[in-house]
Formats: sequence, structure tokens, C-alpha cells
Amino acid sequence: MTRVGVAVPAAGSGRRMGGVRKPFLELAGRPVLEHALRPFLADERVVAVVVALSTADSDDPPAWLTALDPRVGIVEGGQSRGASVARAIDALPHDLDVIAVHDAARPLVSPETVAACIDVAAAGDGAVAGCPAVDTMKTVDAEGWIDATPARARLWHAHTPQVFPADALRRAYASGHEDATDDAALAEAIGVRVRMIDDGGVNPKVTRPHDVVVAEALLRARGDGA
Repeated sequence: MTRVGVAVPAAGSGRRMGGVRKPFLELAGRPVLEHALRPFLADERVVAVVVALSTADSDDPPAWLTALDPRVGIVEGGQSRGASVARAIDALPHDLDVIAVHDAARPLVSPETVAACIDVAAAGDGAVAGCPAVDTMKTVDAEGWIDATPARARLWHAHTPQVFPADALRRAYASGHEDATDDAALAEAIGVRVRMIDDGGVNPKVTRPHDVVVAEALLRARGDGA
């Protein structure tokens, strides 16, 4: 059976949320982070999950997290998302076939999306959950002036999980470009072929206060409330 590890960056300061730590916000009676982890823990191929927390939280993690599942471990995160992912990857077992990276602030990912991404990575390619762009997209210069309108048909929003053969992702992070905005960019840079997996667009990141209202409504609508 495919052995899967999951790296979860959760060490952000919550600046856009007014300083509130997003992973521990409650949605429909459960922390955001718990919602984000459960679809992975439901997949029997997942053998280890490492959550990268801030220094204070890694020193004194919440009791619900340490009791959630014996497969869940905790590591101190870094100063950036990439650094936190790198530390989580380093803390995962070394005999994995696949590694998934999932943002702690995405509590709505479905088990079906998780499974589909793992399936692609187990076959040797990378997979990124996301959805096709439905708005017209623009590129702009440094002053905000539009300089191009790319063809929308080829544009997707990239979400997480982002899942890869384990050796490929480890090589991607060893390349030293932790400032990339997502994991797929690192994998692409070393020649990994990556496929987009449509998550239906109902996999938002909880970043700002109004996102909490939307995410909680969606959770309750699908019966994931307390």
C-alpha cells in the first residue's frame, strides 16, 4: 500500500485576521486545523502527519491536537510558509512514497479531493487541488496599470493539497527556493509534471474575517457542524 505523509504549515501570525491564529479559530464547533486534518486522517494510506506550529504553540500545543490521532506530530515552524513546510517534511518518516502539503487554513477540502491527488502522486506525477478561473484575469505593472489579459481557459486557481512523489518533493525543497508561493512551483522547477485536480471551487482559504462566515456556512450546509 502507498505510504503517504502530510506536511501542514500552521505557524502563520494571522496578520490579515487581526492577529488571531487561524488554525485555532472555531468553525461549526471545531478548530479550523481539525477540519483541515480530518480528510487526510480518514485515508488509510496516510501514515504520518506533521503540523508546523509557531514556537509558542509547538512548545505548548493544544490538548485536542495532541489527542486527535497518534499519526499526528508537531514541529516548530519557520519564518515563512516554505520554511515551515521544509521543517515538516524533514520530520516525516523517510520511507514514504508520497508527500502531501496542505494549508492549515483550508478546512473545507473533501476526502475525495485528497484521495484523487494522492492517486496521481502515487502514479509518479504531482497533483494540485484547485479550480478553473471563472473571472477574467489581468496582469498589471508596478503601478497597477493593466498590461495583459491572459486567456482565461488555461488559468486555474491553485489551492491545496499539493501532492507529489516523496523523493521529488524532497529534491524540490533541497533546491533552496523556499520563497516560492506554492509547492508546485518548486516541483515544476526541477521538472516534475503536475496535474490540476478540480476541487469544485469549494476549498477556500480562511484568511480574512469574512472568510470565517463563508467557511462556517459551507461546513454547516454539508453537515460538518458540531
